[in-house]
Amino acid sequence: MDFIHALFEAKLSIGDQQLLWREIIGNVFGLASALGGMRRKVWAWPVGIVGNVVLLTVFLSSWFAPTGRPDMLGQAGRQVMFIAVSVYGWQRWRETRKRAADVRADGKVPAAGGEAVHPHWASRKQRLLLVVAMAGGTLALTPLFNALGSFPPVWADAWIFTGSVLATYGMARGWVEFWLIWVAVDIVGVPLLLSAGYYATAAMYMFYGVFTIVGFFVWWRINRREQADAAAGGLQPAGSAS
Repeated sequence: MDFIHALFEAKLSIGDQQLLWREIIGNVFGLASALGGMRRKVWAWPVGIVGNVVLLTVFLSSWFAPTGRPDMLGQAGRQVMFIAVSVYGWQRWRETRKRAADVRADGKVPAAGGEAVHPHWASRKQRLLLVVAMAGGTLALTPLFNALGSFPPVWADAWIFTGSVLATYGMARGWVEFWLIWVAVDIVGVPLLLSAGYYATAAMYMFYGVFTIVGFFVWWRINRREQADAAAGGLQPAGSAS
């Protein structure tokens, strides 16, 4: 109990600013999960879940260890949603990796080294649904978050929540576009977190914004390579029907 209490209270002083070690640790796990996702590793999901649990205690500070900073209900709520969607993604990627040895028999390109996902573009219908869900989710959640006392501007918190859920779901499905959703989340998230005093997470968002652009082009190249392999072998690209 003493160790847990010390962890909840531990802070890092940088100039006149104090950062919670929990916030730093949670974001490090998040970055590790993103790196694993870019490399298509199944371990990205459980690592991300650990970071989500840690960050949940940060954004609901009044519930766990009061820090004087406002609760971020959208940020806290998205950690819960992350965990739920991550369980789905974890299972989906595990199943894909298990099928890696048999995909050629299914008429699809086999995963070199048994990767857990084959990046592919979402269909036009899926893209439209993503846009509608992004706008609709933000509009629907804004009055709810406002009623619950979320940090203003409340629409930004709702935007971050909705985009984060959609991006995580897109990663689970293997859609290349999921990286671009993260970019949209980061653009709104950085100024909101800075204004609320969550400097470690804001810095993470800024770094992650660059990282997501790199990840987008990495998955795009993987998709082009697998498409070329499929064309050369007369096979169906893996993931094209999902």
